[in-house]
Amino acid sequence: MACVLSASCAPKPGPDVQIQLAVAQTIAALPTYTPYPTPRLPPTATAPNLDGLFCEYQFCIGHPLSIAFFDLDAQRNPLAPSSITQGMLAAYDPSLLIQVIWQEAGAASDASFMLDTIMDSKVDSRSGDLKAFQLGDLNVDYVLIATTATSALPHGGAAAWMCGGRAFAWKAYTPQAELATSLLNEALEKFRCGDP
Repeated sequence: MACVLSASCAPKPGPDVQIQLAVAQTIAALPTYTPYPTPRLPPTATAPNLDGLFCEYQFCIGHPLSIAFFDLDAQRNPLAPSSITQGMLAAYDPSLLIQVIWQEAGAASDASFMLDTIMDSKVDSRSGDLKAFQLGDLNVDYVLIATTATSALPHGGAAAWMCGGRAFAWKAYTPQAELATSLLNEALEKFRCGDP
């Protein structure tokens, strides 16, 4: 009974406490906002490795890291550089020369005529049989060559293929005969073309 009496004798909360209690209960009952989602950035694509790759004129072709292609047509005549439909590139250092040419294929269904176009009959001669092989979608004609263009680079190779309505040819002068084949493989493994 003492408990009941002491509880009844306890001081009653004043109006300030009752207001604070009512405000706290009202605030607790208010709906909360859904937090905005944290923006997620889409994953970025990994940039392709451009080392040893020439991309221009709607095609890409590989080359050794030690040298880079330049537009030989633009070097000869800055007012008439290479274009998508035809052109000529070269890459050079004292131990290597690589040349690439292209033109619209027209009605041709075989690119072997490009071997005669890229080989200089005054200094280049075939030193092996013509080999045809397929690499991906490319049908490639390839021949080893000997050259008297420079005594430092007496060997080489020449190749031709078609892609995207264009005929391409590639030639290299090298100090060793077997080097031309590996250079061609490097060039063609990275080769891509688009329609002109």
